[in-house]
Amino acid sequence: MSSKLIAPSILAADFANLQRDIEMVNQSDADWFHIDVMDGHFVPNISYGMPVISAIKKHATKPLDVHLMIEKPERYIEEFANVGADIITVHYESTVHLHRTLRQIKDAGCKAGVVLNITTPLVVLEDILPECYMVLLMSINPGFGGQKFEEVTYKRIKNLRQMIDAQGLDTRIEVDGGVTDKNIQKLVEAGADTFVAGSHVFGSDNPTETIKVLRELANA
Repeated sequence: MSSKLIAPSILAADFANLQRDIEMVNQSDADWFHIDVMDGHFVPNISYGMPVISAIKKHATKPLDVHLMIEKPERYIEEFANVGADIITVHYESTVHLHRTLRQIKDAGCKAGVVLNITTPLVVLEDILPECYMVLLMSINPGFGGQKFEEVTYKRIKNLRQMIDAQGLDTRIEVDGGVTDKNIQKLVEAGADTFVAGSHVFGSDNPTETIKVLRELANA
């Protein structure tokens, strides 16, 4: 299986000291920046948009993994690509023409992925998997950080890994929500290989060390 990647969620960073936190991630063992975009419609919360992502890109030395929690994401794909997104994931539940949207992401020069909410059945991915660089499984309800990890996620990861293997694909499985040093190895055993960590990283006394520990545990 491919190497395991850690993607600290910038939503949990200190926005009064954002450049400091960006530099911390740059210097850490993290692999990606995870950028949560929320519109107040698809999810209740509102986060940030293009100007903030553009500012992050100016300082980031690692890829931007942009997770769009917005309605009709197809309206903004080119703009997110233009401000520096390297990977763009869209919710299955947010767009009517998913296949077209994934092609749009790739045409814009980014890697494309699909996100599933906890209650969305995996079977909806069966025909679209070949278009996906990555599938992001939500392990919490989207929209707010710091939520408790939902145990059903382990089963969903296992079943998704079987589906990917059955099609002979190398699609990555990313997990977002409640990832900590206590559950990351079990998530790897289930078949996940990419991990978003927000409050666990930025709420720790030593975020750099926390990232290092997560990466070591994931790749043990």
